[in-house]
Amino acid sequence: MKHTLKVTLILVLVFIIAQIIGLGIVNEYIDHQTTVETGNVTFHTGLGGQEAPDMGESPTYFVFYIAGIVLLGTIIVLLMIRFQKVNIWKLWFLTAVTICLAYAFYRFLLKLFPSVSTATWVAVGIGLFLGYFKVYRPNIYIHNATEIFVYGGLAAILVPIEVFTIWSAVGILLLISLYDMYAVWKSKHMIKMAEFQSDAKVFAGLLIPYKRPGKGKKKEAKIKTKTSPKKAVKSESIKTAVLGGGDIGFPLLFAGVVMKSLMLENSAGIGFLKTMIIPVFVTIALLVLLLRSKKNRFYPAMPFITAGCFLGYGALMLLEMLF
Repeated sequence: MKHTLKVTLILVLVFIIAQIIGLGIVNEYIDHQTTVETGNVTFHTGLGGQEAPDMGESPTYFVFYIAGIVLLGTIIVLLMIRFQKVNIWKLWFLTAVTICLAYAFYRFLLKLFPSVSTATWVAVGIGLFLGYFKVYRPNIYIHNATEIFVYGGLAAILVPIEVFTIWSAVGILLLISLYDMYAVWKSKHMIKMAEFQSDAKVFAGLLIPYKRPGKGKKKEAKIKTKTSPKKAVKSESIKTAVLGGGDIGFPLLFAGVVMKSLMLENSAGIGFLKTMIIPVFVTIALLVLLLRSKKNRFYPAMPFITAGCFLGYGALMLLEMLF
C-alpha cells in the first residue's frame, strides 16, 4: 500500500466530496424549468451573464481542442520549471483558481444578490480572497477546502458547451489516460511538474499530510529550551499524500456531461442521484489503485479513473434499461 490506511481513506473521502459538490455546482447551472418546457438541456448564463462559448458543431474538434490546451499548459509549466519562474506560476495559478472559485459560488450568490453585477463582483472577490491565501499564505486546510470547489467551477464553465457530449468526454478521457501513462512512466515530466509545484508550495490537487500541521511543536519547543540557543533546530518535513487536479477534474467533467444528458428525462433530483453512480465507481477504482500501489513509486491515476468512469456509466445504462 502506497500510503497508510488512514491517509488513503481520507484522500478517497475528500475526492468523492469534491465530486459530489462539483456535480451540485453543475446542477445549479442547469435551467431545469426551461429544459422541461423546450425539451432541450438549457443552462443559465455563467459569471457576469456570460453565455457558454460556441465551439462549433463538431464534438471531435472539442476533444482535440481540450487535448491541445492540456499540451500547451504542459509546455508552459515545463518552461517555468526550466527557467525557475515560480512567481509567474503563482500568478497564473491564482488567476485560474479565482475564476473557477467565482464560477463555483456565482449561482448560489445570485440567490442572495439578485443583481448579476453584484453577484459577479462578490463571487470574484471571494474567489480572489481564497485564492490569495491558497497561493501566497498556504495552509493545508485552505488548500484542500478550495480544491473541493475549484473543479466544480471548472465543470460549470465547460459542461454547458453544446458540443461537449458523452462521446467527446469519452474521447478526452482516453487521450488523457494515454498522456498520463506516457508522462509518468516514459518521459517522467509529470513527476517533475509535481515536484516543481510542491517546491513552490502551490499544488493543483489534494494534499493529505500524515499528521496534522503543528503537531509536535510543543515537544520541539521543549527540546529548544534544553539546547544552546545558538544551535538551529531543523523543522521536520511532513510526509504528504497527493492526488493531481486532473485526476479530480476529468472524472467530474465526464459525470457532469452524463448528468446533462439525463436531465432530459429526469427531474433535477433524480438526474443528480443517478449520476452519482459514476463517482461511486470512480472512487472505488481510485481506492483499488491506492491499496495496490507500492511505496515510493509513481503511478498514473487516470487509466484507473477512466475505467471507473466507464464502469459507472455502464452500470447507469444497465439501471436505465432495467427501470
